[in-house]
Amino acid sequence: MTDQMMDQGPLRPGSPLRTPRAAAGAGIIFSVLMITALVLLRLSVPANPAVESSWLTDSGKRAAVAIGLNLIPFAGIAFLWFIGVIRDRIGEREDRFFATVFLGSGLLFVAMMFVAAAVAGGLIADTSSGPPVAGTLALGRHITSILLDVYWMRMAAVFTLTTVTIARRTQIVSRWLTIAGVVTALILLVGVGISPWVELLFPAWILALSIDLLAATRRAAPG
Repeated sequence: MTDQMMDQGPLRPGSPLRTPRAAAGAGIIFSVLMITALVLLRLSVPANPAVESSWLTDSGKRAAVAIGLNLIPFAGIAFLWFIGVIRDRIGEREDRFFATVFLGSGLLFVAMMFVAAAVAGGLIADTSSGPPVAGTLALGRHITSILLDVYWMRMAAVFTLTTVTIARRTQIVSRWLTIAGVVTALILLVGVGISPWVELLFPAWILALSIDLLAATRRAAPG
């Protein structure tokens, strides 16, 4: 009797897992959290190295930085769900080559984001025990800047280009999003040093893409 009930239940052995509908909003959650974190960090930490330690004595700026750093892990988790949503939308049309680059660049993106946040968080924790050491502060600042401005943005550009290629071939998103994705990827590739706010282009594009995917999912739900 028990075996018969298991065979008829929704979690019977061998039954495929279904993507939850709530996962369609993962990209929106990632975008909102990432934009909020980047804005808080850019407004609180000055870009001028000559005054880079002054914000550490300001309780308001330190609190804003701490909030931004605490949002990053949740943004990374939502981004991993977003990767799963894209792969679910592609389905059996997924190409192994593009799927490998897509997944690899996405995982590297999240890993670098976590490392940069961990280094910045370690610097803040170190200053709570005493005055900041200039050499340590400068080293941590350079590490986080290189991770975010060079490697992090490049991985975001590769992820965007791969997503655009997959979306164009499978026609899972609107055409204007693929064009906007190409422009975003090119700016991220060559935009290092132009402006620190260039980083916002990636989560903004993910936000637009997620809204389009969520709308398509709701249109397909009745069918």
